[in-house]
Amino acid sequence: MEDEQSARATATTSGLGKHDNGVHDNPEDLGSTSNGISSLEQPLLRRNTTLTANHLAIVGAKVSHIESLDYEIIENDLFKHDWRSRSNVEVLQYIFLKWALAFLVGLLTGVIASLINLAIENISGIKMIHMVQLVRDKRYWTGFFYFSGFNLALTFVAAVLCVVFAPTAAGPGIPEIKAYLNGVDTPNMFGAPQLIVKIIGSICAVSSGLDLGKEGPLVHIGACLANLLSKGGAGRFRLRWKWLRYFNNDRDRRDLITCGASSGVCAAFRSPVGGILFALEEVATWWRSTLLWRTFFSTATVVVVLRGFIEVCRNGRCALFGEGGLIIFDVGDVTVNYHLNDLIIVTLVGVIGGLLGALYNYLLHKVLRLYNLINGKGRMAKLALALTVCVFTSAGLYVLPFAVPCTPCDPALGIACPTNGMSGNFKQFNCPAGHYNDLASLLHATNMDATRNIFSTGTSGEFRLDSLLIFFAIYCVLGLFTFGIAVPSGLFLPIILMGSAYGRIVALVLQDVARIDHGLYAVLGAAALMSGSMRMTVSLCVIFLELTNNLLLLPMTMFVLLIAKTVGDAFNPSIYEIILDLKGLPFLAYFLEPNPEPWMKDITVGEIAAAKPRAISLQVVERVSTIVHVLRNTGHNGFPVVDRPRPGLSELHGLVLRSHLVAVLNKRWFLTEKRKTEEWEARERFSAVELADKSCKIDDAKLTQEEMDMYVDLHPFTNTTPYTVVETMSVAKAVVLFRSVALRHMLIVPKYQGPEITPIVGILTRQDLRAHNILDAFPNLANKKMAQ
Repeated sequence: MEDEQSARATATTSGLGKHDNGVHDNPEDLGSTSNGISSLEQPLLRRNTTLTANHLAIVGAKVSHIESLDYEIIENDLFKHDWRSRSNVEVLQYIFLKWALAFLVGLLTGVIASLINLAIENISGIKMIHMVQLVRDKRYWTGFFYFSGFNLALTFVAAVLCVVFAPTAAGPGIPEIKAYLNGVDTPNMFGAPQLIVKIIGSICAVSSGLDLGKEGPLVHIGACLANLLSKGGAGRFRLRWKWLRYFNNDRDRRDLITCGASSGVCAAFRSPVGGILFALEEVATWWRSTLLWRTFFSTATVVVVLRGFIEVCRNGRCALFGEGGLIIFDVGDVTVNYHLNDLIIVTLVGVIGGLLGALYNYLLHKVLRLYNLINGKGRMAKLALALTVCVFTSAGLYVLPFAVPCTPCDPALGIACPTNGMSGNFKQFNCPAGHYNDLASLLHATNMDATRNIFSTGTSGEFRLDSLLIFFAIYCVLGLFTFGIAVPSGLFLPIILMGSAYGRIVALVLQDVARIDHGLYAVLGAAALMSGSMRMTVSLCVIFLELTNNLLLLPMTMFVLLIAKTVGDAFNPSIYEIILDLKGLPFLAYFLEPNPEPWMKDITVGEIAAAKPRAISLQVVERVSTIVHVLRNTGHNGFPVVDRPRPGLSELHGLVLRSHLVAVLNKRWFLTEKRKTEEWEARERFSAVELADKSCKIDDAKLTQEEMDMYVDLHPFTNTTPYTVVETMSVAKAVVLFRSVALRHMLIVPKYQGPEITPIVGILTRQDLRAHNILDAFPNLANKKMAQ
């Protein structure tokens, strides 16, 4: 029987060590063409038509192997003994540590966000003051070269850091966080290099005037802090505290990274409740009440830290930091009175936001495909692309204000006009005394200051229609071509600026029938475009309420968000889901919907298992050579364990993880005879904490021939309560179970049991339930889907 098991494992695993899925490991191969199809139309990660798991994804600009995370509790004998033996003091230590780390995540995120904001406003302020002074002195070319050179130097620093030291720090990081919190271990995303590069790079990139924001990077920074705190640091600076052993598992680390993502959103928008709802709605698909309390604690800590910095920097003691108080874009002093005509216009704003958001997603998808081909050429290509976009941006921002006429100041406003400082609505720029350049007020400011200007209320006549059209057009172009270069970047603020511009445009065009303040139309336009592109509703509604400090806007904001999301969903997925699919990162909320496709009810999990290679199972007491052969010739993470209590009868004992098998081999816990061990024998050599370590590899085990002929008792390491389903269960029901419990493995057992029937039909992973994998393996389902 032992020889039969070894032979079956050998036959099943032959050839599985190769990546026979048509995926190119070399990023440069992504631009190849075949069958006359343009390289821009080729999928970035190719898949064949068999139902096999694709374990490759684009992380940064590199094709990397990815693994799923083990969120399920592994209830083996060692785990059960560990929990039974914990004292009340150790349980309290565990609970205290979870809350202490949640507090530290909020504290550090708030401090770093405040320092980033302070640095950006000071660097940008210095740049703007000198550039405006050169323009006032009519030294236009000198001003252009100074402005462009300053921006080019900042972009160069940000791009070099990303290209050389941490390629995965480029971009917002939110798609990878979404993937991680839904069970995909994205490599090299949350380490110390990514944290440092993200902080410095976002300061330089935003200060350089590129059309990007720091909101996405702040979410990534919060996640990096959470990951490093859960591990006690990184490299030589890692703390070896005994308490941290409790967090050496994917489940608790996921919860802490959720706190970090919420804290990042809170720090970006100073929106504590919005940060929690963002994590609940956008990034995490598995939630519970205890996690809700900890994220609330983290975001509350962030708000307290931000408020403290604002008080310290009040009255200009820290340059521009603190402008607007805790509410960044305060429009709370405006009374919102609206009538039927206004609701019609607001509906129009929502429809336009949904259409523009869907169009923006479509065009950005095409640009990102092009950029992936360029970035695949190497480091110099990525650096050249970033610098080219910077030069184009600087030229547009500097030259375009000269294209609009100056506007005389209105003394009735009672506001300082014109302004020559770093902030203010009425920038004089190239205009004579008593006049201002409205386009310069938007372009020659930080993105935060520009948003504050365009959201300002009581300024219906401040911005000219032609200036708003130019501003909207240039930011649409820059938003498309800036995102995707090798610098830390966020999508939130660029989309807010585009949306606020078209909101103002609608208000100006329909000002004869519009009774709501133009600044409020800018707010509604920004909300509509964000919902049309990102497809968020609840979290976005709360974020805008906390941003604007105007509860009277709640009904109209909800109305416009629902309309924009509905219109956008009719055309394409959200922008982050498009990026996830482009990178090949599996995400539960994208391909495992809460309401599965109707055609999934017509196929069973048994049919899915039959389309896969035969499942590899191990015996409860297995030969060492068989285990080594299976581990070296497959990349599977879990293996069913079958027990044979008597001849002719087999039963499923459970599931054993790859990392546990590797730990057993490295510790050489072998038996000279085939027998089951007593409970105390495994406890003497292993603990549940040690088994959580995934750093060991099968290649580390150097075994002799004598050891290869020995045996291993797997029953102390086997999860005896894995999730099992009958082979007749529909795929639709399996999808709901996978999503609800955040599974990595699902064992399929036969409907009928008997002495001659194998106890295991197959094993499914989340990759096997991806809609496109199933449709590729079953073409008749694709036709049925089209009919539906």
